[in-house]
Amino acid sequence: MRQPIIGITTSRTTSSLGVPLFSAAQAYVEAVTQAGGAPVLLPMGVDENTLQTLINRLDGILFSGGGDIQPELYGSQSHPKVDEVDHDRDRVELWLVQQVLRRKQPFLGICRGLQIINVGLGGSLYEDIPDQHPSAQQHQFSPGHPRNHLAHSIQVQAGSRLATILGAESLQVNSLHHQGVRNLAPALQANAYAPDGILEGLEIPDHPFGIAVQWHPEWLRDDPVMQRIFRAFILAATSSQAPDLPVVD
Repeated sequence: MRQPIIGITTSRTTSSLGVPLFSAAQAYVEAVTQAGGAPVLLPMGVDENTLQTLINRLDGILFSGGGDIQPELYGSQSHPKVDEVDHDRDRVELWLVQQVLRRKQPFLGICRGLQIINVGLGGSLYEDIPDQHPSAQQHQFSPGHPRNHLAHSIQVQAGSRLATILGAESLQVNSLHHQGVRNLAPALQANAYAPDGILEGLEIPDHPFGIAVQWHPEWLRDDPVMQRIFRAFILAATSSQAPDLPVVD
């Protein structure tokens, strides 16, 4: 079998010269490559026909981290702490969420990626955990700490697919978010929690590979336990490969 092609969603940034860019952290590319996948970055600003052409050639999608999701998409209102909203990114990723479900295409969500999957299936978010969940512990450790700083423990649900992949039900993770799941979408199953009850992982039953985590395993990819997440994702993408395109001379 060929190396599976993994699409990675991107953020909209600007270079030091003021040039608009689509980008993703190098850590995502390295984590996918290390696990045996062939990463490609998915652009925004394209229509659904173009997105369809792209997804037809992908074996899996990684929904990456990034800015906040517009609160109106989950029935809420603007909040002063909501930041870096990109309406076009929301549009693209919500369309991709529906496609990976319809096509039974393997996907992995990370941080914002977990949140967009929950919103796309009808769930809601805390716009700002410190403001709306005062009893919660600190979850935003950047800036101020390295991105691989182990901030707190999580408890993984026994018997979940995530627990099977990790081979552990308790571990230490990094934490780089100020938003989180408030109400879990009905189609999703929680599989991990922080000590304060904030959801740290979810999965979709009866899907070839539909898993998302709130922490950032791409920054912990030297840890063999974290490597298992990406290896399991790539294995599922290999098993669900799209057909090879004919070679045109």
